[in-house]
Amino acid sequence: MPSRAIGAAVEAVSPRVRAHRVDAADGPPIGEAALAQAWVPRSDGAALPGREFFEALPRLRLVQLLSAGAETFVGRLPDGLVLCNARGAHTPSTAEWAVAAALAAQRGLPFFVREQDAGRWSFGTHRSLVGARVLVVGAGDIGRAIGRMLAGFDVELTYVARTARDGVRSTADLPELLPDADVVVLIVPATPETRGMVDAAFLGAMKDGALLVNAARGVVVDTDALLAELTSGRLRAALDVTDPEPLPEGHPLWSAPGLLLTPHVGGAVPATNARAAAAVTEQIARVLDGRPLENVVGDY
Repeated sequence: MPSRAIGAAVEAVSPRVRAHRVDAADGPPIGEAALAQAWVPRSDGAALPGREFFEALPRLRLVQLLSAGAETFVGRLPDGLVLCNARGAHTPSTAEWAVAAALAAQRGLPFFVREQDAGRWSFGTHRSLVGARVLVVGAGDIGRAIGRMLAGFDVELTYVARTARDGVRSTADLPELLPDADVVVLIVPATPETRGMVDAAFLGAMKDGALLVNAARGVVVDTDALLAELTSGRLRAALDVTDPEPLPEGHPLWSAPGLLLTPHVGGAVPATNARAAAAVTEQIARVLDGRPLENVVGDY
């Protein structure tokens, strides 16, 4: 277990359950920990353990993530293991970040904060989120939550996903949709299909002055192409994720004009931990009861 709190929550499910804190960096599990049937990795981006780690867990059947994103694990686990994510645990907080970032960027709040720090009373008129045309690229759980939160701003909302369905346009329609969007929100998983999808052509199709909000993964956006648009002043952006990540000292994104940047904190609110722990305990209860697992992740 990645924390004492989650371990205690899991053990409270049943007297049949024992939780062990194991750091893969310390070597393969030993003793009673080697009998584990479920593994809950840390959620801080730690690397996937090597073969020795899994060989030391002959009874392991379930890998339960604390995150919604599963790109580190998909297609890289030994055969026979079921991978599940914590869909929903990060939904409210990530959607909240996306809306907060869009609103702050539209109303120029980063500019006013800098002026406050400098002690300057600098009047200015910026854009508005109210009535904006918003394109949400990703129509899953978080994307839908973003749409619900944006409803109070009377935006003109369009969802886009890989496959078109009722109320959702296809990604094939992006060249048609991008030129009309005031705000484009990215909330897609990192897959071979989405890596680099926001490239020079995608950005070039966006209207002058539009805002790109990335609440997905940094690799979805071509960093050099975005830097070119920001440097020219044609587009603006709000990023919670970057490529590379964490952003190294001296990287040009730090000083890019028109950019609101946060260090992957979209899900970082106190309630997220409780929701993630609840996802783990529910899954363990399902294992004990012989019920189907939730949020099983397939191949991307």
